Amino acid sequence: MNFALQKTLELLIIIGLGLLLQKKVAKQDLKGVKVLVLSVALPATIFVALLKIELKGTLLIFPFLALSFNLLMLLASKYLLSVTLPTGENAKKRTLMMLLPSLAPGLSCFPFIVVYLGDDSLALAALADVGNKIFGLILLYMLAMHWYHLRSIKKKKSSSKSKLKSLVLSLINEPINIVIVLGLILLGLGLKLTSLPNFLQNTILSLKVLMTPLVLLFIGMAVRIKSGEFRIIISMLIRRAGLTFCLSSIFVFLFPSLTPALILLLVVFPQSSCSFWPFAHMSAIYSMEEKDEHKEPTFDINFAVNILACSLPFSTLLIIGIFSFSDFFINAPTLFGVGLAALGISYAPHILKSRSFMRDREDKWLKSTKKKKSNLTIADSKVEEKTQETIKEAQAS
Repeated sequence: MNFALQKTLELLIIIGLGLLLQKKVAKQDLKGVKVLVLSVALPATIFVALLKIELKGTLLIFPFLALSFNLLMLLASKYLLSVTLPTGENAKKRTLMMLLPSLAPGLSCFPFIVVYLGDDSLALAALADVGNKIFGLILLYMLAMHWYHLRSIKKKKSSSKSKLKSLVLSLINEPINIVIVLGLILLGLGLKLTSLPNFLQNTILSLKVLMTPLVLLFIGMAVRIKSGEFRIIISMLIRRAGLTFCLSSIFVFLFPSLTPALILLLVVFPQSSCSFWPFAHMSAIYSMEEKDEHKEPTFDINFAVNILACSLPFSTLLIIGIFSFSDFFINAPTLFGVGLAALGISYAPHILKSRSFMRDREDKWLKSTKKKKSNLTIADSKVEEKTQETIKEAQAS
């Protein structure tokens, strides 16, 4: 049994244990586990990873690439991903435009990067996440406020500025971001992890060990997918994954000298689950609209919750699958083919449905045409009978 398959089985067993613990863990208890992951274990892991790399100006390309991906996916969400939603479902379309371009690599991607690619790749992924957070925390908030002001009943001049300020502060105060800044400062001063006192090194390394099992248990305990919109959401997530594969294949094609580890990083990082931050923005807008007594909300909050519930397990299984068959996913043509196949799968039901709809319309039109023709024929025969009767009466007289 190869290394990748062994690691995959280990991870799936821990996720399975999380599933078994679902009935014993309440939803509110999961928040505490999430805080431990995002505020303790993950920052320690990223800090260790950052202090192992060499600081270069070329590393700025990673946050730029992540931000570019976010912006491309935002355009795609408007013109490609949500086009099959029924006409008039504008709240759902805006919800998809907020969630589908966003990434949450902390829970869905980073633990697997550590296991399969190592600390060096995790450090690069953490740098890329800086660009992703700028998009998720600031740009998406500005987009949400733009939609709110276009549709709001009461205009509030101070809310936009104060909310944006609070979000920038949250960006600065988040433990992961503090760790990234601190790590970069230490690297700039030429310091490594071994430069720190032994008690600090041991503490950080002990916290680092917690991350992977905690995240996997959290994934297993948190999976509670509701029915109803499940089919639509899975279709959207498959479509998102397919487009992401296509974009990754373009980057791999443009940079053929990339190492296999970097190629896998370019493939799995964009496949991260949807972020919670856009949901926080939408919830804030929803609260403001309730105060404004807005009858038609800008976003569909229940739809957003269901997307988040489906996105984490979907991305987790997809990323594990990519790493398990890593040799298959490191060349551009294969990635592009997988992307097209996923897009085809997601669009196929709608194409077939539209064709079936067109056939039904044609059948109805043909039936109505035949009925009209038969009615005309009956009418013509009646007219002819009356004409013959009139002629006979005229001749008799």
